Amino acid sequence: MTQQLTIILAQMTQVVGDLPANAKAMRDVRARHKDADLILYPELQLIGYPPEDLVLKPALAARAAAMLAELATETADGGPAMLVGSVKWEGDSLYNIVALLDGGRIIATRRKHELPNYGTFDEKRVFAPGPLPDVVEWRGIKLGLPICEDGWLPKVCQHLAAQGAELLISVNGSPYEIDKDDRRLSQVFASRVAETGLPVIFLNRIGGQDELVFDGCSFVLNANGAAAHRLTDWESEERMTRWTKGLDGWTCDAGAIVEWEAHPADIYSAMIVSLRDYVERNRFSGVVLGLSGGIDSAICAAIAADALGPDKVWCVMMPSRFTGQASLDDAAGCAAMIGCKLDTISIVPAVEAFDAMLAGSFADADVDTTEENVQSRIRGVTLMALSNKFGPMLLTTGNKSEMSVGYATIYGDMAGGYNPLKDAYKMTVFAVAKWRNENVPRLSRNPVTPVMPDTIITKPPSAELRPDQKDEDSLPPYADLDRMLHMLVEEEASVDDVVAKYGFDRDAVARIERLLMLAEYKRRQAPPGVKLSTRNFGRDRRYPITHGFRTA
Repeated sequence: MTQQLTIILAQMTQVVGDLPANAKAMRDVRARHKDADLILYPELQLIGYPPEDLVLKPALAARAAAMLAELATETADGGPAMLVGSVKWEGDSLYNIVALLDGGRIIATRRKHELPNYGTFDEKRVFAPGPLPDVVEWRGIKLGLPICEDGWLPKVCQHLAAQGAELLISVNGSPYEIDKDDRRLSQVFASRVAETGLPVIFLNRIGGQDELVFDGCSFVLNANGAAAHRLTDWESEERMTRWTKGLDGWTCDAGAIVEWEAHPADIYSAMIVSLRDYVERNRFSGVVLGLSGGIDSAICAAIAADALGPDKVWCVMMPSRFTGQASLDDAAGCAAMIGCKLDTISIVPAVEAFDAMLAGSFADADVDTTEENVQSRIRGVTLMALSNKFGPMLLTTGNKSEMSVGYATIYGDMAGGYNPLKDAYKMTVFAVAKWRNENVPRLSRNPVTPVMPDTIITKPPSAELRPDQKDEDSLPPYADLDRMLHMLVEEEASVDDVVAKYGFDRDAVARIERLLMLAEYKRRQAPPGVKLSTRNFGRDRRYPITHGFRTA
């Protein structure tokens, strides 16, 4: 009976739907660890996670089954076994599975029992729940194989422990959220260890997938609750773990305990990884964005240069007659610090042309935000023209505070292919910008600092669409606004809840709630952007556009 084990944790990325590339990556890992006993790969490693409705195409599951059989055949060489995530049709039901491959065949499969159907997860839409899984006996060891959500809730792990499991192996596709790394270890899986008395391996993927980004942060907990290994966050890693069976069961030898990034470094890494994978996997040559001299566009330019390299970032300053010289200087200074290309294209001729075009129709109407929005839309058209002509993706730069209350122009500054700040409140933007000006991110392809003049961070935010305009002319100070929005959005609190906690004027909070509800139609048409919080717009928070409910 086996008394010693070597298990490789392959913390790696995936490309949804690219089965050959995912299979090759698994083969490459196996080739590097020929003396190991078992190699673990993240959830749905063969087809990528989350596959959404793509997985309902019969051809995908058929190809996955054929490729899984090929991988199993290759284990006849006497090398390590592999635990591979894939999908499987049984009758009219599609299951999320793990398959244990060894000795040239698939020796066991287990189906995911708990299907998450909250927040970003919609697995009940595409998968059927499997039964409570039995243990898998392999080389004289009883393995429990809870798949992701199976380990986040107690039922499956307790069932496996009752069946005599000796080791719990949980493969995951767990997206990043602020503070989630510690919650996985010290709350969720520490609880599974305490409940079952069994050691746990938690393996997670890395990389971006549309609006989700995966941070890795895999770990091993021994039966006493102590961490034996913590893997690097955000990066691929193949961690060898050595196990010994004693009188009290299996114990993992102590290994490296990596310190995971603190705030706001982890937020910045999430933005880098998500943008890099989105641009590169969708085969864009780079990005183009408007650089206004404000903090949002400046930090987006920095993120883009860190993600892609400064040579892949094209910034465009588009001054109007309201643009101050300080903004021109700040934009030029930012581009120079980052090392990216900067062009200047005045929108004054286009604004004058629109004024002339609309003069007859607008003759009896006062000047209002309509004329401001025309300027924004001219800038959007200009940037889209450059994107269409030369190929870079247009990067959008609005933050979550603005998007919450509708302070963004649809078909104007909302135009674009991706938004790194979509789920970042304005105060988060300030924190990230200050941090980046003093630090070089670990994942950066542009290791320079600072990346923007300090004046960009310290000056009052302004859209510069009319004389002497400031954001706080029509909004509460951002520190107050973000407190209101965090409760209204992240906590689903009422106006009275917000007033009770912070003492804000009730009418002011009611106005913000009203703006939040009214702006839903804009958010439905916004580009994707990386999820950072527990309640991002689009995947987590799905409100109807048309409704009449208010809490005030």
